[in-house]
Amino acid sequence: MDRSPPPFFNQGPSAHARLAFFAIAAIALLAVDSRMNLLGALRQGVGTVLYPLQRTLLVPRDMLAMGSDYFGDTGRLRAENAELKRVEVANAKALLQAQQLAEENARLRELLGARERTAVRTAVAEVLYDTRDPYTRRLVIDRGLQHGVLAGQPVIDAAGVVGQVTRALPLSSEVTLITDRNATIPVEVQRTGQRSIAFGGPAAGQLELRFLSTGSDVREGDVLVTSGLDGIFPPGLPVGRVSRLETGASSGAVARVIVSPAAAVETARQVLILQVEASALPPPPEPPAEARKRKPRE
Repeated sequence: MDRSPPPFFNQGPSAHARLAFFAIAAIALLAVDSRMNLLGALRQGVGTVLYPLQRTLLVPRDMLAMGSDYFGDTGRLRAENAELKRVEVANAKALLQAQQLAEENARLRELLGARERTAVRTAVAEVLYDTRDPYTRRLVIDRGLQHGVLAGQPVIDAAGVVGQVTRALPLSSEVTLITDRNATIPVEVQRTGQRSIAFGGPAAGQLELRFLSTGSDVREGDVLVTSGLDGIFPPGLPVGRVSRLETGASSGAVARVIVSPAAAVETARQVLILQVEASALPPPPEPPAEARKRKPRE
């Protein structure tokens, strides 16, 4: 049986002959080109003609790379932005803390300077909070009986008198400010030496001198200091400055003197306790006579 292809498909040299011819031709061209560089111009021309086609074929790859870079850059920028915001917040917090520490150090240095000027033993205390009673002006500090704090001891800051300890607990104490309506402190006018009593003023953050005649030598701007007559507050501590003086017909025969406190009574954060000896402090108030009568016998 004849298996050869029909004459129609059997035209020209055979496939093996063509393969051998083209292989020999390729080897010859490679040898000639490597020695004489005859095909360089042809390669440049073919490369120039095919360059637009190459760029067109590379467009999908470039778009994919650009998209990947875009989304990668967006994610990286978001992460960097979040990190910068976190660093900014941390730096702002550190800056605020540094400012707060600097202010506290300045106040403590002033308090230590006040401690050096006083002749009695002192203790630095920090204000914890204001009491909730709207009709009184009192503070709670972080020093108590275990720290040598007793009821009646004066409390000052670097600028002047703040108040007086009215209740001492083991680990904390309550301070009544000089602006409290029930507070009193003996003072004298630094300019003239005239003595008087300063009471808590009718308005918040003020003191008032009472029972002064209209002929008293008191002027606006006069500085009031402690007189020391009570034996508790050392003499010469700044109490306040006269801010308003009323001597008209509305005040009658008695002058009305309004005093602004020298100390930061409303904003103090650190105070100084003058630890006056217990013998110099006033005794606690005795109970009424009725309570003493009802007291059981021992």
